[in-house]
Amino acid sequence: MAGATWLADDERRQVPALVGSSHAVFIETGREGTDSDGEIIGAVGNREASVRFFTADGELPGCGHGTVAALAYLAGRADKPEHQASLRAAGGRQIHGRVWRQGDLVTAEFDAGTVGLREPTREELSLVSPALGLRAQALGPGSCVATLGRPRMLVSVASRSVLDALRPDLPALRDACLRLGLLGCYAYTGPTGAGGTFAARMFAPAIDVPDDIANANSTACLAAHLHATTGAGRVIVDMGDSLGSPARITATVADAEPGRVYVGGAARIGQTILLA
Repeated sequence: MAGATWLADDERRQVPALVGSSHAVFIETGREGTDSDGEIIGAVGNREASVRFFTADGELPGCGHGTVAALAYLAGRADKPEHQASLRAAGGRQIHGRVWRQGDLVTAEFDAGTVGLREPTREELSLVSPALGLRAQALGPGSCVATLGRPRMLVSVASRSVLDALRPDLPALRDACLRLGLLGCYAYTGPTGAGGTFAARMFAPAIDVPDDIANANSTACLAAHLHATTGAGRVIVDMGDSLGSPARITATVADAEPGRVYVGGAARIGQTILLA
């Protein structure tokens, strides 16, 4: 959503349902300027761009696929096929990204930040697993709690068929996540195929997102987790298949800073809504 500086926060919360999406990113362009190296900020002429992310539940401190969408929208207004961009998120946090454009398809990658990891407690597993509809034999190795902005649980499941068949008790999962202070639950499995691709689904009813089409920040968390446990430096994850909206997300752990992850994906602008 471009413009929208006049919208109150409760009005922003209504936008995802109005346009049929789980999230909305609001893009506002402001002052003229470049950074100290002369790089264009915001990828819109020489104006800085700020972003805010909302679901029906309220504002999020960050949103990975919303960031990809924002970068794709801004790239569509730029006059070069490849460039670096910097966005300003809530609280003044800057998001640094790179964008490549081929026709109407935009590939974007950005620095998601540093991921914190810990083992889940017995209480967390005992509350989340039944709410997901998972029995012990359906669990795979490698569940953890990962924090990138907000904590979420990564739950490893035994197979793709188990993942596809998940039908969580959403009220119970919402209650569990609110009780435990979790954003949601990212169930994953893999890798499969020649490319070693993972598959995942993100359930976050606590923020009114029952089954997310794509979740880049949680994929960044998975990359950090796999790097810490197996040494893998890059992960490719397919999401959205069960919803009829396939999405592929990539995440790469920085060699120099193992907790820092770069995440990306491709986007195509289907509709532009200007709020002025």
